[in-house]
Amino acid sequence: MLNKLRPHLKRYIDPVAKKIAINPNIITIIGLLVSLIAAYQFSQQDLLGGALLILLSGFFDVADGAVARNHGRRTKFGGILDSTADRFSDAFIIIGIILGGYVDLIWGVLALLASFSVSYVRARAEVDGVPCDVGIAERAERLVILVLGALLAYFLQTDFIMTLAVYVVLVLGYFTVAQRLYHSYKQLNP
Repeated sequence: MLNKLRPHLKRYIDPVAKKIAINPNIITIIGLLVSLIAAYQFSQQDLLGGALLILLSGFFDVADGAVARNHGRRTKFGGILDSTADRFSDAFIIIGIILGGYVDLIWGVLALLASFSVSYVRARAEVDGVPCDVGIAERAERLVILVLGALLAYFLQTDFIMTLAVYVVLVLGYFTVAQRLYHSYKQLNP
């Protein structure tokens, strides 16, 4: 859903991206490292730091593609690296939330599996020629839910909101998997 905003954001991001003369793969790695630091902040029960670092990581995630596009440096490897870094970032963040004690291990692992499954179903469908960017909770939405959960938990001084955010990510993640499976089924069985 939020990915549909990317074309509108291009007019703000592209002028900045044109001025960045760094290899987009380095930007991808920087974003990955920022998400690792976000995970550490969550593990240390720093909700505000974790939330702000997720936002910074998200900036790098958008910037790497914009820099690649604007400097004619888009490569297949860059796409693979970006996708892989996104999966690791998701894992780092959720593991940090688990280690911070905001959610029990089983629920955190299920949320992580939901996040991975959303991406896997899309990738697998697209191997068979089915465009599969459908669903209520793509990566951007899941990260926004975690950021909002962390900020609300921080300002309202109640960890339960962070726990609730992980539950929402879990439920919406599996719902998105079901949406993508259904969409793929319809496309492959007209």
